[in-house]
Amino acid sequence: MPGDETEIKIFAGSSSINFAEKMCKYLGTELGKSQAIKFSEGNTFVKILEKVRDKDVYIVQTIGLNPNDDFMELLFWIDAFKRSSAASVTAIIPYFSYAKGDKKDEPRVSIRARVCADCLEITGVDRIVTMDLHSPQIQGFFKKPVDHLYGFPILCEYIKSKNIENTVVVSPDAGFAKNARKIATILKAPVTIGDKIRTDHNEKAQVLEIIGDVKGKNAIIVDDFTISCGTLIDTARALKENGAEKIYACVTHALLREKGLKALEESDIEELIVTDTVENPMVSGHPKIKVVSVAPLFAEAVKIIHNRESLSRLFDNI
Repeated sequence: MPGDETEIKIFAGSSSINFAEKMCKYLGTELGKSQAIKFSEGNTFVKILEKVRDKDVYIVQTIGLNPNDDFMELLFWIDAFKRSSAASVTAIIPYFSYAKGDKKDEPRVSIRARVCADCLEITGVDRIVTMDLHSPQIQGFFKKPVDHLYGFPILCEYIKSKNIENTVVVSPDAGFAKNARKIATILKAPVTIGDKIRTDHNEKAQVLEIIGDVKGKNAIIVDDFTISCGTLIDTARALKENGAEKIYACVTHALLREKGLKALEESDIEELIVTDTVENPMVSGHPKIKVVSVAPLFAEAVKIIHNRESLSRLFDNI
């Protein structure tokens, strides 16, 4: 960067250090110096180790495998930058876990996404950049700008490189069908939909049937995130029962733990394709999982925002 006034200052929260380093490598800049400590009783301490006065700073912190700790740390980072006289603070949140809590769909529950939005704004965030929100409408919870990036065009490029013939794109439920149609357009493939029901909050759903013809076809199941692989595996089983050949799955955010990975290994899914929005050591190197990085896309978005340009060209050229 030509000078201090225009230098992009990217800092990493403890949940996104590798992701932030990839962004910095893409941009040709160094990661900001900072420190995060978690004390034995659970308290989190953060400190900026360089001057940020009058700088536009970008703090990268995914709300992922430890959402409560990750979110609280992000608030502390925003507060630290504001108290250090940063000109602006942009929160780069590759995965925003609490986007799932977008409505009051049963009595006496919290609208968690709205609570998070209020907390971020009260703490002083100036802008938010995130990817594939489970409920995109939560952008309306914020008074500050929210830039919503999409991971599937990048995932689709990887799928294209595999040269899978006679494909069909499968949405596990009607809720993701609109996104599935967009993905199918990129891949030039037909769409089918799973009929899924969920009865409680135990992270298990039941796929009742597949709506559409999949016999003799190679299926690509698409969704925004997976925690246990349960929905993907149930959908894959239903596809096999309906005559599908090879089955792949593709999601943006992978929050898999040991139990989910074991289930994946024993399933009909040939390969699970994910992004690196969540730093998940259990996923890296797994024989059935391919990780595609979206850090360059976030880096490009930061460069556009920093230069006061329009993000629309990013979507045009993706």
